[in-house]
Amino acid sequence: MGNVVKRKIFKTYYILIAYYVAFILFAFVVDTPYNIFNGLKAIILESDLLITDYIAIGGIGATFVNSALLSLMCIGILVYVGIKPNGSTIAALSTITGFAFFGKNILNVWPIFLGVWLYSKYQKEPFLNYVLIALFATTLSPTVTQFKYTSNFSQIGALLIGICFGVVIGFILPPITSYCLKLHQGYNLYNTGFAAGLLGTVLMSILRAFGIDFKTRLVWSTGNNLIFGILLIVFFSSMILIGYCLDKNSFKKFKELCRQSGRLISDFYIIYGDGAVFVNMGILGILSTLYILMVGGDLNGPTIGGIFTVAGFSGFGKHPKNTIPIVLGTALCSMLNIWKINSPQMVLSALFSTTLAPIAGQFGWLYGIIAGFIHVCIVANTGFLHGGLNLYNNGFAGGIVAIFLIPLITSFRKDDK
Repeated sequence: MGNVVKRKIFKTYYILIAYYVAFILFAFVVDTPYNIFNGLKAIILESDLLITDYIAIGGIGATFVNSALLSLMCIGILVYVGIKPNGSTIAALSTITGFAFFGKNILNVWPIFLGVWLYSKYQKEPFLNYVLIALFATTLSPTVTQFKYTSNFSQIGALLIGICFGVVIGFILPPITSYCLKLHQGYNLYNTGFAAGLLGTVLMSILRAFGIDFKTRLVWSTGNNLIFGILLIVFFSSMILIGYCLDKNSFKKFKELCRQSGRLISDFYIIYGDGAVFVNMGILGILSTLYILMVGGDLNGPTIGGIFTVAGFSGFGKHPKNTIPIVLGTALCSMLNIWKINSPQMVLSALFSTTLAPIAGQFGWLYGIIAGFIHVCIVANTGFLHGGLNLYNNGFAGGIVAIFLIPLITSFRKDDK
């Protein structure tokens, strides 16, 4: 009886493991083992600052293997500590999966994991209570390797300094993350990104005061829209099918799910079950992919990372009704500002701006459009503050937008809803 219950509890993990195994099989279909090995080595040794497209650095095969291996490692940690699948675990895993296409790799995350683990020991609490923060805290993983790309230190010295910084970041980020939730009141889904943006800004300010700075970076691959478009549509369509197989009422529950505001903490997995969440993930993943193709953007490491992040938070705050107004706001802004709608900045802003989906869900589509519009303007300027160390730059910008906008909305809106 116990084994049956365990299988039921962890079936979501089994499904995700199957997807990651499929990633690895796909990698070896499109590339050779030799190229994959050399590509992984290039991914590990390269700078990881925003924006570093691993597909351009290591190739398609190596990037998919990196994403699959890192995601499988994280599932192993979750299972080991005994955390059951829920909306937050799916969001964390999908974010890891996505950012393993640009910025996180199988080596640079571990010092931050160690730092969060040490913090749990310092608090005399089980690591179970902090494991999700550890997964999200890897947003600052570029810090671990970035010092070796300056002329201030030797290679060994830079690596040791980077590891120490990673451990310290992991140790101090959990309390900052908890406090930041109070600042934006749950209207910014990428809460750790906001906390990491603040920490990254403080860190870069200190480093710049001592003459250490990092060059801006834009590594962006093109020309893979056909293969990635087909792959993503098939991938997310299979999620819809799996959701229906898991729960025959999943579409009915999905409609009910879309009535939720999505404000933190909204765990759709616990409320509506795994079937409805997989349906939601599939629909949002397809819509995100189609948006990139429709505006003439590139499907590559960063945009695939954005698509997986949007889909992942389908279990933890996002659905079509509260994300579409935000994206419309970003599209409107891109038609009026100095950047093209299909430029790297704009397509990434459109995807990640959905961190503000609870604003549209709580206050309506008009405020969602306004939030998306302002977000684009803010996020274009926040990257400099943390020097590209915070991979969740849109989470940082989203926190600023929410802190600015929510008091105005609640003070001046006419209705009492």
